[in-house]
Amino acid sequence: MGTINKGILGGFSGKVGTVIGGTWKGIDYMRSRSSRRSGNFSAKQLEQQAKFGMIMKFLRTFGTLLSSTFRDYANGITGPNAALTYNIANAITGAYPAFSIDYSKVLLSKGNLQNATAPAAAAGAAGKLNFSWTDNSGSGMANATDQAILFVHCPSTGQTVYNINTAARNAATAEFNATGFSGKKVQTWIAFITEDGNDVSDSLFTGEVDVI
Repeated sequence: MGTINKGILGGFSGKVGTVIGGTWKGIDYMRSRSSRRSGNFSAKQLEQQAKFGMIMKFLRTFGTLLSSTFRDYANGITGPNAALTYNIANAITGAYPAFSIDYSKVLLSKGNLQNATAPAAAAGAAGKLNFSWTDNSGSGMANATDQAILFVHCPSTGQTVYNINTAARNAATAEFNATGFSGKKVQTWIAFITEDGNDVSDSLFTGEVDVI
């Protein structure tokens, strides 16, 4: 069994499934575990490797954020690894080797806090995105001071940007600067975190948007 000290954001030592990790002269590396039998990997092994690589590459673009947004559901592992496990199982569509990510099923935050009602994202002027939602302060654990977490991922560039503390729940709207993705399609999500950072909501997909 491998030891992962930094989740999917850093190197690991040992074996994790069909992947072996280690360090050479201070450089982290990963390689496929060699097969002891003659012949190639089985179809099931190849499929799992492809799913693992696809989701891992995607989630790494969120940096350390997943350590906070998935921490309550890590169950003895890191937040990023909990996110990896969930999204491998739920957010992949298609058949090998033509797998793709179903962004509508991606979860980037998981917790007991209520998300907002009717969240949406739309293109604004000059590379801006306009997020909106219905304020549901007072519903369950939802507070007016909860802060929106806005996620924006551009599949064509493989880059992600996100904002925390952009707007409070009771503001019901937030502007996001996405000028770096002007002329491209982006995938968007929203979640909320309490002002003290102790509780988060499940993320919700707010759609694909063409950035102007």
